[in-house]
Amino acid sequence: MDNDLLCTLYHDMLRIRRFEEEAARLYTERKIGGFLHLYIGQEAVAVGALSVLEEQDKVMTAYRCHGHYLARGGCSKAGMAELLGKETGCAEGRGGSMHFYDIDNNFYGGWGIVGGQVPLAAGLAFAQKFKKENGVTLCFMGDGAINIGPFHEGLSLAALWELPVVYLIENNEYAMGTPLSKTFPTDDLSIRALGYPMARETIDGHDIFDVRSKVHTAVQRAREQNQPTLIEVKTYRYRGHSMADPQKYRTKDDVNVHKDRDAITQLGNKLTSLGMEARREEIEEQVESEIQEAVRFAEESAFPDPSTAEKYAYVGG
Repeated sequence: MDNDLLCTLYHDMLRIRRFEEEAARLYTERKIGGFLHLYIGQEAVAVGALSVLEEQDKVMTAYRCHGHYLARGGCSKAGMAELLGKETGCAEGRGGSMHFYDIDNNFYGGWGIVGGQVPLAAGLAFAQKFKKENGVTLCFMGDGAINIGPFHEGLSLAALWELPVVYLIENNEYAMGTPLSKTFPTDDLSIRALGYPMARETIDGHDIFDVRSKVHTAVQRAREQNQPTLIEVKTYRYRGHSMADPQKYRTKDDVNVHKDRDAITQLGNKLTSLGMEARREEIEEQVESEIQEAVRFAEESAFPDPSTAEKYAYVGG
């Protein structure tokens, strides 16, 4: 792996971290309404997985979607503006935190219904296969989605129709706030793949190189053989389920143990050990400048005009 790629991966993960930290600050200042689900701690999953995709590939995820949007090439200004409900947002201020959307980068959301994106991803993959686009659909979900009906429907169709789709379970151990041990009889979530059947894999979500390598294998399987894969990525979120979560289900010590394995810190230290301290500092300054500019842009942007309230809601005759 060359030094330029290492720097790109570090930049992309740090970019998500700083975006989310500023989003948390703006939420506490009551500049962001509704729910806010942060991706802090899971950056290596989105960045590692999406770094192996091609331009024509499609991406879907659940409502913890800021990180995936940015990792797929989303504009930080448009993302921050969307959080503030501004007309310059990536969904023109109509989606908010849970419904980022970026058709130019083949990012299809941002879905608020738990597990609802799973069969939709099968539909995207079906279209790719039918149109012979040589494309793959990558669908992310949390561990809380695997006991939802649409999860089974989507995977069943993917296996039956031999669709070019890769499903990734981002297992952060608590879903909303319930330990996995109380909702699942084994700590191997990828075992669900055996019921359809399809290929399966387990990945260390703190290791961006493990994510890249194994997702690449699954993506190639989908692209070349039209065979789906179910992947469990073992990760951990450092913040609560949402900003409203008091996190009474875990201790600070539990969180700190996982922070010791933080993928961003590990890769930053690797850059330093390779003699690229100056380049690391340059990346950090660049990211900080970008995110601060995104915040300024969002705060200075206008809210949608009330006259556009029916836009996208009704289709004229």
